[in-house]
Amino acid sequence: MTDTTSGETDSDVDPVTLEILRNQLEGVAEEMGQVLIRGAYSPNIKERQDCSTALFDAEGRMVAQAEHIPVHLGAMPEAVAAVREQDPEPGDVWILNDPFEGGTHLPDVTLVSPLSPEGAENAEDPDIVGYAVSRAHHADVGGSTPGSMPAGAREIYEEGIRLPGVRLARDGEIVDDVMSLFLANVRTPDERRADIRAQLAAHDRAEERLGDLLAEHGETVLDAFDAVIDYSRDRVAAELAELPDGTYAASDVLEGDGVTDEDVPIEVTVTVDGSTLDVDFAGTADQVAGNLNAPLAVAKSAVYFVVRCLTDPEIPPNQGCYDPVTVSAPEGSLLNPTAPAAVVGGNVETSQRVTDVMFAALAGAVPERAPAQGQGTMNNLIVGSREGDFAYYETIGGGAGATSDADGMDGVQVGMTNTLNTPVEVLEAEYPLRVERYALRPGTGGDGEHRGGLGLERALTVERDATVSLLTERRRTRPRGVAGGEDGATGENLVDGEPVPAKTTQDVEAGSTVTVRTPGGGGHGDPAERDEEAREADRRDGKLDDESADA
Repeated sequence: MTDTTSGETDSDVDPVTLEILRNQLEGVAEEMGQVLIRGAYSPNIKERQDCSTALFDAEGRMVAQAEHIPVHLGAMPEAVAAVREQDPEPGDVWILNDPFEGGTHLPDVTLVSPLSPEGAENAEDPDIVGYAVSRAHHADVGGSTPGSMPAGAREIYEEGIRLPGVRLARDGEIVDDVMSLFLANVRTPDERRADIRAQLAAHDRAEERLGDLLAEHGETVLDAFDAVIDYSRDRVAAELAELPDGTYAASDVLEGDGVTDEDVPIEVTVTVDGSTLDVDFAGTADQVAGNLNAPLAVAKSAVYFVVRCLTDPEIPPNQGCYDPVTVSAPEGSLLNPTAPAAVVGGNVETSQRVTDVMFAALAGAVPERAPAQGQGTMNNLIVGSREGDFAYYETIGGGAGATSDADGMDGVQVGMTNTLNTPVEVLEAEYPLRVERYALRPGTGGDGEHRGGLGLERALTVERDATVSLLTERRRTRPRGVAGGEDGATGENLVDGEPVPAKTTQDVEAGSTVTVRTPGGGGHGDPAERDEEAREADRRDGKLDDESADA
């Protein structure tokens, strides 16, 4: 629990009451998430928890968020801003996924609802006192391939139905025409309907809980909105002020865009000036023909994530954390594309590389805080049928980068995702898939004083004809070690034992086996400095390959 009672704010809310309300507001966001996860039908949401929830104030500023998906949460303010431009009214629920109108990529379906709960009559504006927001990755939203993540997409129209922001509910009632239009354009409509209803239930819970707070505390709740944002802004600004002023730069590449195999550069320049941070992606590649383009909101989300990682993690996460940071990228570039660019891979893969370059740049300012590179990919695996009766989606964990004081974690989600895996029992029960192997990959973590985390191997046999899409990275460029640490191992994709590209979509026959081997994390520090007890534990736990174990 974060203690805000010791912080100085300009609010009239006394520190003890502010601390109580801050925790209650975060509790609203967390309870929204619990309702969504428990009410969802698809394994992607109810098991993997590929969803996020947050609470915003009437001005569209994030007040509280659940501990969910970084790439979802940092980009949510753009969705709220897009809806507020449409003059929403109490009783509305707006649905959107258009990356050029507040979304991230098309499978991430966002609901935004104005909140006007009972008890709002105590507020200065009795109509709208805030907004509930949920964002969930739907396993299929139409497009040219099952799962809506075609590796070779050249324009957004191939990636699914595009919703720029329309009323899904009016006066508390579903707009049937809008729901019907959405469901007519997806392959698994019953699953989509159930997941949408779970999101709606989460919004109902937010309004109920906010109403409880207003009934109990009156206008003090709205004062707390301002106070907690001010508090976080001041805390982040103070942390940034401790960084040495200067300009720090870094660059890296993506391994092709799904259309060509040529490297796609990402460059960043970070300027620390007092208590502010300016992040400029000038020098990054122009938008590409393939689907690795990322909306500016996604780039901002990755930047905010790194800033949060390198400042005190106990600072309450809200709009105040973002205010001292500015982010820019040239229009028409990889990180600020124009329609109708394909973007589905930008949200999942390009965001990871933005994270990598941000950590690398800020390592020049705070080398003791910046980790070695993690796996740098979400290892997206999509399997579905063109008949439309199933669509499986998963991101697969790998090695985390080591830090100056700890080994990297093995087989975890790294960077911009924070999902769980689909349990083997659920996967085999829900889909025509059989898990052949799910294990850590010994020897894949970079050696160092602190070892990088191990990658995973996940092999699935498809029990009926299906379409498989893979969107992955770090298949030829290794995650970098730092401070003398060694690089992590690259990943590999195979179909029936034969290597396939990092980004591919192909039809497979029943009985085919798809294997995804994920990268390890980079090591930190000179391997000669590694504690012998730690190295012996590596041998005992089978974390070294045969050659390393014999050394």
